[in-house]
Amino acid sequence: MDHDLHLPPLAARLVREFGAAALDAETAEAFAAGAGDRALLLCGDPVQFPEGLDVAVVLPELQAAFPGRFVVGVVEQPAQEAVARRYGSQRWPALVFLRDGQYVTTLPGMHDWTVFVERVGAALAMPASRVPTIGIPLVSANAAAACH
Repeated sequence: MDHDLHLPPLAARLVREFGAAALDAETAEAFAAGAGDRALLLCGDPVQFPEGLDVAVVLPELQAAFPGRFVVGVVEQPAQEAVARRYGSQRWPALVFLRDGQYVTTLPGMHDWTVFVERVGAALAMPASRVPTIGIPLVSANAAAACH
């Protein structure tokens, strides 16, 4: 781990060498609200989910495949669970795509290069959508009376 960042070295490299933003819980919210297309990288625990480091390695190449189309924020380890919950992400690693402060989609896992390029291209073309929710759907107190 880099001493100044709560990120595995390969994820910290995105910050140092490729201009990604290192994000904690507070700065992740501000980053997500920014203009344009953005991707939040949720690596997960590198021991449990080593493919998170693979995503960190290919992310600069994905950005190069779509020049100037999206900026990257790398969510530091202590904030990842909260950020994942906020966007309904349930798999590690994950790239959460946002546009102008609105949720677009999440690409979980590591993929073959051509599939990854295809999915990132699709994410950049999608309209904003509702964040997927986790949990039990809420039912109105009047719902039982209404169905009789």
